[in-house]
Amino acid sequence: MQDGSLRAYPLYGEDLSEDALKDYWYLNVHDNDYGHIRGICCSHDDRCLVTCGGDGNIFTFDISSEEELLEELPEEAPKELKVIIPHPRKGLEKEKAAEDIKDPDAYTIEEYKQKKEFERKMEEAEEKKNKKREELSALRHDFVFLLQKNEELPKHMQLHREEFEMDRRIFEELDRQKLQRIESVQKELAWEHEKQFIGLQKLQTQFRDSLEFTLIVHAIQSNHQISTYSLRTISEKYAPDKKHGDSKWAVLKEKWTALKQAEQAEERKIPRETSSNEAEELETPEDRKPTTRYIESKREKIRRIVEKYDALKAKIMKRRAEWHELYKSKPRDNYERSEDTEEIKEERANIGCYRLKTATDYTLTEHERMNTEKKMMQLATLEELIHKTKANMNKEIVSLRDLKVSIIDEIKGLVKELKSIQASLDLSEHLPIPPVPQLHPDEVPEKVVEYNSEVLLKFKEEQEAKAKLKEPQEGCPSSRAFRHVFLRPPPVEEGNPMAQAGDASAVDTEEQKAFEMEKAEPTEMELEILKREKIKNLYLQETFIKKINTLVINFDAELRLLRHKKLKMDMQMKSADLRCITGCDELIILKKLEVHENLLEEQICVLINEQEDIQSKLKSCLAQMEDRKSEIVMLQEREKALYASFEASLGEDNEFADFLTDVLKKEVEFVGKKEVGREADEENKNKEEDGEKPDLKTDEENCGSEDVAFDGSACPEGCSEDLFLNTIQLQQQRIRIEKALEEEKKVAAELRKEYNALAKKEKELETSLDTTNRELEAFQWEKLQRLNELYVVVPLRLHQVQCLVDGEMPRDFSQTLVFTNQSLQYLQKRIVDLRNEKIMQREIHRKAREQHKQLLQDTKEMEAEIQRLEERCNHLMMEKFGRLVDFEAVQAHSVNIPMEKMKVRIMEKEYEHFVELREWEKRIVVLQHQLTKLTRENTSKLHQLNKFCHEKHQLETELESLTTDLGGDFQDSQMTDIKETARLESRLLRMTRDVVFLREEI
Repeated sequence: MQDGSLRAYPLYGEDLSEDALKDYWYLNVHDNDYGHIRGICCSHDDRCLVTCGGDGNIFTFDISSEEELLEELPEEAPKELKVIIPHPRKGLEKEKAAEDIKDPDAYTIEEYKQKKEFERKMEEAEEKKNKKREELSALRHDFVFLLQKNEELPKHMQLHREEFEMDRRIFEELDRQKLQRIESVQKELAWEHEKQFIGLQKLQTQFRDSLEFTLIVHAIQSNHQISTYSLRTISEKYAPDKKHGDSKWAVLKEKWTALKQAEQAEERKIPRETSSNEAEELETPEDRKPTTRYIESKREKIRRIVEKYDALKAKIMKRRAEWHELYKSKPRDNYERSEDTEEIKEERANIGCYRLKTATDYTLTEHERMNTEKKMMQLATLEELIHKTKANMNKEIVSLRDLKVSIIDEIKGLVKELKSIQASLDLSEHLPIPPVPQLHPDEVPEKVVEYNSEVLLKFKEEQEAKAKLKEPQEGCPSSRAFRHVFLRPPPVEEGNPMAQAGDASAVDTEEQKAFEMEKAEPTEMELEILKREKIKNLYLQETFIKKINTLVINFDAELRLLRHKKLKMDMQMKSADLRCITGCDELIILKKLEVHENLLEEQICVLINEQEDIQSKLKSCLAQMEDRKSEIVMLQEREKALYASFEASLGEDNEFADFLTDVLKKEVEFVGKKEVGREADEENKNKEEDGEKPDLKTDEENCGSEDVAFDGSACPEGCSEDLFLNTIQLQQQRIRIEKALEEEKKVAAELRKEYNALAKKEKELETSLDTTNRELEAFQWEKLQRLNELYVVVPLRLHQVQCLVDGEMPRDFSQTLVFTNQSLQYLQKRIVDLRNEKIMQREIHRKAREQHKQLLQDTKEMEAEIQRLEERCNHLMMEKFGRLVDFEAVQAHSVNIPMEKMKVRIMEKEYEHFVELREWEKRIVVLQHQLTKLTRENTSKLHQLNKFCHEKHQLETELESLTTDLGGDFQDSQMTDIKETARLESRLLRMTRDVVFLREEI
């Protein structure tokens, strides 16, 4: 089964029906998931059943017959028979069970088998290796024996070493395989190598690279030396402040200047008028209708005329524009260039004060003001510059050390060549060889932390020596073994007799050659060659010695020059350090004063923000006041219009005019008297506006006193009711207008009050802002005085001191002024430059005056020439035309373009009408042909109708004759006659319908 279970079916005879297979034994012995039964079989005596499953288990079952089962079963056994699984220790009850292995490190059976198999394979491999080694040793022994035999033979019979190689490709293949193995091993170890290398780099970066070594370069022939600067890392104390170069005061100052410039721009805002002249273009329809050649030629002619006219007009307009630009660019007599005035104004505001800084009237410009941020930036810049200068000097010293290393290598090579040359010379001819310079330990301080295998082995030897002194004399065997392994000399290969034989043969040949040379006497040619070689060697000896001395002298000179340069730089660095100390003192003072300065700057910022808010509010108030004024003017216009309409409705000589006027102004006095006293003091301008309102009559004439009873609700007798109702409506409108006008005046008065309050507040803010600015300037001067009180170290030499009192140097230098040489030279040079500039400006002014005179004279001459040419032109026009003519207008209006366009349109319309008439004529001819055809058809139908009429007449005649002549013959057949009559009548009716139909068609 798939689930590892086993079924056994009891079979009775050969019955294999479904009923016989219903009963079975079921046993689940293998694993349910992985115990799929792979095989099942019976033993040779059919007494056992063996099953094997996918879980690796094998089970054996005993097969029993029915008789055995019945014997084994008890009497009260159930009817259903079940399989009895035997006990696993059946038959072994008397034997003692094996104990379980409780050791966790013990091998399992499978591991023990694998270990045994591995050991067996290793033993076989070792046996094969030993056999191969024995074979190789035998081959080597035979090969050495052959080499010895070869050496014993005479030279002419000896074989070369290359002839012993049977096939060179074998060695090449071996080398290739060796390289492949090396590459594969390197690839396998690449990741581990990279990991270890990165770890080593991290350690070096953390511990070795952070160390700073002081490099000292020594001269070769003298005691001069030069050392590098000890560089410190640049402190990041000032780094964040370098990004914020602009101080808060600079931002506030920019904001303040922008505000002032906006106010000035609003005050001197002048509207500019721009005029643009555009040339008219002839519009041509996109979809042109077909025209004749004559119309096309006319159109082309008009187009050319229009193009010519447009070109002339564009030329004239261009000339006018040029003249306009020329006259526009002409400066006025009192013209001043805005850029120059702005620059002059800015320079006057920012020009430096050349009085002493200790003076009370000394003024500070914006760029001269110092604060904490600027001072920190200066310190950071100075520190960075010092670090950069020292680093450059260190690079030069390191390059000098590298030069010394290269010189030493070169000298070593020259000394080696010199020794080889002196080997061929006599001792009496030898010159003393210059000593090879050596590097001092302090010249290569970085090698203190460098190491290699030799250094490590040496360190190990030192450690072992120290340990050996402490331990007993016999020592530890393990350490001796360790030292024997790592410190033994490289072994000499005994199994390589070829090399020994080759060395022995080489020694023999050299001895033989030397013996032969001793025996042979040199010839004259050889003596001459030896003499030349000797001269050459002597020359080379002197040249090499001179070269070595030159290299040493040049290096010492380079070192002395660089040392002198470094001494000067030491002075500069010391001055820079003193300047840093002074800057730190200034920074301390600035930080102390920074709180008060920040308070003043914050006050200025708050005042500027408030001023901006008040100005925006003032602008909005002005806009609202303008809106209210326009609303009041509009309401007054409506009131005037209302009174005008009332006067028009009254007409002339109306006896109820006074009554209707009283009705119209019934509540005007009451409302007016309530509000006049309230608004009289607030709004003065409203009196003038109220005075403009048209009064029909005075209050005394119209209303009388207040005590007079007046009833305007009823219409008097004789008065028009429509006029009275119209007056009532106008009264209501007037009351609404008056209320709206009073409300608008109230709002305007409130806006005026608010505007005045804001203006007053703005003046106060401006005053306080000016006061705060003055306080800030006074504080800046006080801060400058505090900074000036600091002592500054200035290194001076005696020749720089010019203030001598009685030929002696004064003890007190408090009243002296210190200038640097550069500043003094700059001031002296500036005096000369200003003199030269003054002379140059005078020369430029003189040339400009001469040019101005020449231009004035040329202008007069040109005006006279223009006037003469105008008079001549007018004279010629009068002679030719009899009057003055505007040639520009003549050129521009030589052709009436609209008229020409209308002519072309007329021709197009005529052509269109002609084409349309031709189409209508064609349609008339077609319709005439159709009419003729229809007429012919109708005629033929009339002829047919006439024929039908004749036939009808004949038939009627025949019918009558038949009814009269043959009446008696057919009396017996009455039914036949009736049928015939009906037939003839139906035929007649059909013919009648045909005739009617034909008539309708006709």
